[in-house]
Amino acid sequence: MSIADKQQQLLDELNLFQDWTERYEYVIGLGKQLPAMDPALHTEDRLIKGCQSQVWLDARIEDSHIRFFADSDSLITKGMIALFIRILDGEKPDAILTADMSFIDKTGLKEHLAPTRANALNLMSAQMKKYALELSSNT
Repeated sequence: MSIADKQQQLLDELNLFQDWTERYEYVIGLGKQLPAMDPALHTEDRLIKGCQSQVWLDARIEDSHIRFFADSDSLITKGMIALFIRILDGEKPDAILTADMSFIDKTGLKEHLAPTRANALNLMSAQMKKYALELSSNT
């Protein structure tokens, strides 16, 4: 399934919910389903700078595909990073680097977030693309 297909699937799922509180509950549920991140990876160099909450993100290359691992001290923030992981985990670096991440605007989630949390979505996306660029030389 392409990144665009995964994005559309996620948007379709979110559109099943009529109000934003239900959408957020769904997003929080996605965060709770993230595999546990090794606490040893909760290091300063893995923190996404500028987020209101602490968000740790790590990536590694496996068989020319990038695997992402994340954690947060906030349930909603962990859910937000889970959205991106769902879309980008297991993809090749070039696909991540060229992915249009504006789909997040179509979720309607930003409209009900404080500006600092809304900005965190852009920071998460940017950090994942940065990892893809760094790891692209390993494929």
